[in-house]
Amino acid sequence: MPPKKSFPLRLDPEIYEAIEKWAADEIRSVNGHIEYLLREALKREKRLKKDGKPK
Repeated sequence: MPPKKSFPLRLDPEIYEAIEKWAADEIRSVNGHIEYLLREALKREKRLKKDGKPK
């Protein structure tokens, strides 16, 4: 598997706090939860192939 892409992400502090709490509720890291949320949104919008890679 290729390495994950790293990049800076600026978030409003209120959004970060909400994601941080949600991630803790789901027993995930903030980074892992953001990736999970993005993947679910991409699936919902049919922007990922069946193998989970971008179209």
